[in-house]
Amino acid sequence: MPFVLKKYKAIQGKKIQHFLLDEAGLSASKSQKLLSKKRVFDDEQNPLDNGQVITGEYIQVAVFEGHTRGLKPIFEVEDFAVFDKPSGIMVHPTRKETPYCLLDEVRYHFGEEASLAHRIDAQTSGLVLVAKNKQSSTVLKTMFEHREYNKQYLALVSGQIKSNITIDKPIAKAQSVIRMKMTCEIPTGKRSKTHIEPLEFNRENNTTLVKAMPVTGRQHQIRVHLESIGHPILGDPIYGVSEKIANDYLCKNLSVEDRLKLTGAERLMLHANNLSFYYKDKEYDISSKFRKF
Repeated sequence: MPFVLKKYKAIQGKKIQHFLLDEAGLSASKSQKLLSKKRVFDDEQNPLDNGQVITGEYIQVAVFEGHTRGLKPIFEVEDFAVFDKPSGIMVHPTRKETPYCLLDEVRYHFGEEASLAHRIDAQTSGLVLVAKNKQSSTVLKTMFEHREYNKQYLALVSGQIKSNITIDKPIAKAQSVIRMKMTCEIPTGKRSKTHIEPLEFNRENNTTLVKAMPVTGRQHQIRVHLESIGHPILGDPIYGVSEKIANDYLCKNLSVEDRLKLTGAERLMLHANNLSFYYKDKEYDISSKFRKF
């Protein structure tokens, strides 16, 4: 479990933020963050708010402690590292009960100050850049916000794509019972552009391996763009399938066998394969160890 409860003997009558500073040894910013995220509790598991006076006997603080399942960075320098994330692993925990995510490995290897410079979907495999300290975190996150990098993906799609394509379609939230779903059907969506380059066509399976190069960075951009031109990514349980199938997947009612039958693969066939950028005036060009789907 990434989140563990640390228990402290309470000092009744003391305000909780002062207790966290004086007794738990936490910084003011860390204490405020824990309180705002409802990760500080009394002895009856009631979350405490900033300014609240302690009345119970104990204070419990939910803190993230990373553990490893053997995943190691494929590239590392003093300020940052790169992991090659498997498909199916979230980058961040979504709740205290999340059993494992990439952040576990990040904190296990590099400590509490380490953080993810960006995100990729749980279903997408491939490269994730990690800052090892607060200074590099600020620089790298700003780099991603300003899109001062190049990123290339590999995707295995349904059907044949014969030539290079630039998909320039706006992306917006879909009007769907599937709350995470995006669409290109709403003209007022955010401008989005993806370059697609076909690499290999498999006539037997009627699939094309493509290189996808997103110019913008919208949610599910590559997935929704490829689906919009009639070439959904194999294994995608959200795009290119009915809302019933998508809902079954999200409710964990879609078996591996049914996913393979309905989408063409047991996992989303999308992989973050290459990442290049400048850091402290030095160019880095990092490729995944991944070979092929």
